[in-house]
Amino acid sequence: MRDRTIIYSATFIRATAIGLAGVLMGLYLARLDLSVTMIGVVVSAGLAGSAVAALIATLAADSLGRRRFLLALAMASAVGGLAVAIVSSIGMLLVFAFAGMVNGMGRDRGAALVVEQAILPATASDDRRTSVFALYNILQGAGAGLGALLAGTPNLLRRGAGLTELGALRLTMGVYGALMLVTALLYTALTAQVETPAEPAALRISAHSRGLLLRLSALFALDSLGGGFLTQALIAFFFARRFGVGVGTIGLLFFGASIANAASQFGAAYLARRIGLINTMVFTHIPANLSLVAVAFAPNFTVAAALYLLRELMIQMDVPTRQSYVMAVVRPEERTFASGVTHLVRLGGWAIAPAFAGLIMQGVSLGAPLVAGSLLKVLYDILLYVSFRHLRPPEELENNVSETKEH
Repeated sequence: MRDRTIIYSATFIRATAIGLAGVLMGLYLARLDLSVTMIGVVVSAGLAGSAVAALIATLAADSLGRRRFLLALAMASAVGGLAVAIVSSIGMLLVFAFAGMVNGMGRDRGAALVVEQAILPATASDDRRTSVFALYNILQGAGAGLGALLAGTPNLLRRGAGLTELGALRLTMGVYGALMLVTALLYTALTAQVETPAEPAALRISAHSRGLLLRLSALFALDSLGGGFLTQALIAFFFARRFGVGVGTIGLLFFGASIANAASQFGAAYLARRIGLINTMVFTHIPANLSLVAVAFAPNFTVAAALYLLRELMIQMDVPTRQSYVMAVVRPEERTFASGVTHLVRLGGWAIAPAFAGLIMQGVSLGAPLVAGSLLKVLYDILLYVSFRHLRPPEELENNVSETKEH
């Protein structure tokens, strides 16, 4: 319980920082006179840094020590976040965004998840595993919501402290780095029980698990490519340019979205017990993505905001179920590698797509990335269902959870 509590606390604080950056990063970079295309490139640089860190986590976190690795990640994020809040040149922004893994997605998708998700299953029984992941994601959603709410801080600083718009944005972006430093302090309190034997990861993976992970990774890459078109930084920019709303309003919208995300996590664990993990992932994800397609064509902000909140009420229900599913279908000693491989391919898609999304947004239309990204994710849902609906985790076999009504 001690280690789980520390991980829960760290993920909440990290998600708060990322929720803050997700709202402000695009607007902050625009205030530095970067083009939409270059904003996408900087966001991609941060996600590329996360992808490299995830690769290292996959191959070496167990050998280096999980606690030590999490601490190093948090310190790098703190330094990178503080630097991004200070520098102005595009070159320095790219360097520190990459080295600090600065996350402009608005959702916690960093390399720390690889290690944390490998640790959590050992803290619960099989029938409690999805609930443990659900609470983990609820805390991420709540943290992201608090971060989005804190994105209104620049307005308060301008009125209360007399700061310029850029100065207020810089100071608030600096909070991202400060919060990451707090997570580093928390990781120092993890116990030795989070560690695992340091046998090379590749030697612990069975042939069956390799084939399984290859198929899952291919599908997750498609999903993440779609998700990379839908970073919160670019969605915030879409709402600001399309409907002329300010950062305070966008922050409140994303706060509401995070509350919807958190609420949906409770439903995810319940649905998974009733209809199974794969069905829960697919049957909530498809309507969520179609709702975002509708946002691109909404006639006004009120309609767009309502559709976006509807999407957020469903879109995260696949997250704890997906995490639980991957951890369930591999052996315990394979979990760090499995978590790392599947997370790495997702980070790759997230890192590649934002630069193209910015280019499409500038060259085609503001709403084009929303449509393209959502349709890619719908394709992923269909392929996932076709490929894995018959492969069930242990608790579903024990409890005889039905796969579909046709069975």
